[in-house]
Formats: sequence, structure tokens, C-alpha cells
Amino acid sequence: MSEAHVNQQNGSSQRRSSRVFTRIPVRASGKSIHGRKFRENSQTIVINAHGGLLYVQAELALGADLVLINPVTEEEQECRVVYLGDTSEKGTRVGVEFLSPSPHFWGVDFAPKDWPTGPPSHPVH
Repeated sequence: MSEAHVNQQNGSSQRRSSRVFTRIPVRASGKSIHGRKFRENSQTIVINAHGGLLYVQAELALGADLVLINPVTEEEQECRVVYLGDTSEKGTRVGVEFLSPSPHFWGVDFAPKDWPTGPPSHPVH
């Protein structure tokens, strides 16, 4: 079996935390690829302790900075666009990574055991 095939099979073990497929309302704000500020309501497709995948209507670039706001708690989380996927009537599938892990941001009580519970063991710069 080739190394690529093994890595493909074990891809989930390469993730830093488990993914949870769930729709959570979220507000996203930042700047579009045209430099225009935007703020829009969205919903997640998949979440994990380090970010998530959500629909965004604004045109974004890889590496763009966003702020996500949990409308229930009003907590804000800074993140970076790390994936741009398919576009549909719901928007573009955008993968975001939190600038610092924040598993409690999503307000998910059923978080998997591998999601970190405390502050990072090393400072994030």
C-alpha cells in the first residue's frame, strides 16, 4: 500500500481535533477581496476546536482575516480563511481557523474528548 494511500485513509488522525457536523448561526465580518467591509449572518457546516466550515456570501481571499461572532453569547473570535470551496445559493463554503483554539466559542456541550479544555500549553504569537 502506498504512503499516500495510507495517509488518505488516516487523514482524520492528522486533524488537531474531531469535526462535528452541525448548523450553528454565526455572524461573520471582515473585508472582501475588493476591500469592502462586510458583516453578514451565516451558519456553520462543520466545526472543530480550531475553527470550522461555514457559508459566506462575501468574496474572500485565502488568508483573509475574519471575525466570527456567536449571536447567542456575543463572543467574538478572530480567524483566518484557510479554505475556499464550492459556491451555491447559500454562499461560498469557507474554511476558517481560529487564531487561538477556542472550543467553547461554538457553545457545543457535546464536544469530543480530544478538544482542548484549557488554555494552550504554549503561548500563541
